[in-house]
Amino acid sequence: MSDVVQQGITSVEIGERAAANAESRMLIAGELVRAATGAQFDNVSPATGRVLGVTANADDADMDRAIGAARHAFDDTDWSTNRELRKRCLEQLQSALEAECEELRTELIAEVGCPVMTTQLAQLDWPLADGLRYPARLIDEFEWERVLNGGGLFGDRNIRTVVKEPVGVVAAITPSNFPIEVILNKLGPALAAGNTVVLKPDPHTPWNATRLGRLIAEHTDIPAGVVNVVPTESNEVAGRLGTDPRVDMVSFTGSTAVGKLLARQGADSMKRTFLELGGKSALIVLDDADPAKVIPGAVGVCVHAGQACAATTRMLVHASLYDEVVATVTAAFAAVTVGDPVSPQTLVGPLISAQAKRRVLDACAQAAADGAEITTGGDAFGDLPEHLAGGHYVQPTVIVGVDNSAAIAQHEVFGPVLVILPFTDDDDAVRIANDSPFGLAGAVVSASAERAMAIARRVRTGAIGVNGGMYYGADAPFGGYKSSGVGRQCGIEGFSQYLETKTIGYRRPRGA
Repeated sequence: MSDVVQQGITSVEIGERAAANAESRMLIAGELVRAATGAQFDNVSPATGRVLGVTANADDADMDRAIGAARHAFDDTDWSTNRELRKRCLEQLQSALEAECEELRTELIAEVGCPVMTTQLAQLDWPLADGLRYPARLIDEFEWERVLNGGGLFGDRNIRTVVKEPVGVVAAITPSNFPIEVILNKLGPALAAGNTVVLKPDPHTPWNATRLGRLIAEHTDIPAGVVNVVPTESNEVAGRLGTDPRVDMVSFTGSTAVGKLLARQGADSMKRTFLELGGKSALIVLDDADPAKVIPGAVGVCVHAGQACAATTRMLVHASLYDEVVATVTAAFAAVTVGDPVSPQTLVGPLISAQAKRRVLDACAQAAADGAEITTGGDAFGDLPEHLAGGHYVQPTVIVGVDNSAAIAQHEVFGPVLVILPFTDDDDAVRIANDSPFGLAGAVVSASAERAMAIARRVRTGAIGVNGGMYYGADAPFGGYKSSGVGRQCGIEGFSQYLETKTIGYRRPRGA
């Protein structure tokens, strides 16, 4: 592990280190450039509230140039057809990322505010292991063409070939909570499939994306315009990606509200959309479960301050175990370490912004006003050293005394907040789990694997873990039912959504 976990290192020092190595320029048409107007925006540490540095702030002209560069690279180069080049370029990018892995880790802790322990998991190490390698391998293994013999008016003389081709220009719009993880799992399959990309990172966490842009420009043979990295604070500028007819597909991870907006915007030009959106996932604890074994799943809601769309923020507990589980989980939440994300002991770091902090606190306050009981937490976390006083910290919170119709049980809070609800039997558990506008993830805990699997198959959700089983991986499709999205990230399904399908019919001459 890098020296970011050395004794005495704080987020102030981490911010200084990140700023010293940060890339502030964007990548457009193969060049690392400033905004056309020279505009910049501040990158602010969520852990300290201090300004880390600046990033180029693209305007409409910059975005127009980026989209044009991606369109040209797709239409007028051999990128879309040259699989050997694509594989080599992804391997080069993988090597470049590995060479700067520790600098990237420092950068993520500084600008995302993620606890260092999470960078050893889904924040960095997991996606770095296979986010590019898996789609690069698919370039050789994927069935790009298949032949259908016979059929139709001409019988055996009729040959049909099904061909997979790239979609075209892909707009990749990524969030602040797991930025490099989402970027790699969009960029890898999109590029491996032969598309060109305009990447618009979240303005709260731009440097990991601009670093990627620099690595592409300096250490790979990726042709100019194939990847463009365009940070901007402007929603109007970002909105061009949803409306410009030169963009063929929008690949978005973020809130359900923005996902629905992008779907509406893209309808006029019939854009393909992949939308990985919000969640209010259920962790179901059956009556034969060991209450002590549900604690890791419950406390998992606190990881990265609850800023995870797949977090199981509704805990459904059989009535016979309810009081015991509430007491045990409440004690566990009260003991969770909140503080400087640089510390290896920290599980809950800051929320990404003051606005996010206020949204979480308001949701807790409204739940209490509506009659809920907050057994622990529910307020800002104030027991902080001076250097973290400007950060955006909240207490891990457990809420009980509501039914599943309550706002706190239906709406995504995106903070370290867990609602615990009782159920009476397996059918009731499935009913409550499915009584949600979302369907992204979930979990089941039971002494019987067979019983837990039966429950898992009935829950309307895109991914679910049974007795601690993990579904994550570049080879495993991830995405949601209902308002949790459209399409899948990763796996063959995720790769295929970056492809179009063409069927070619050929009539063989008589006697041939």
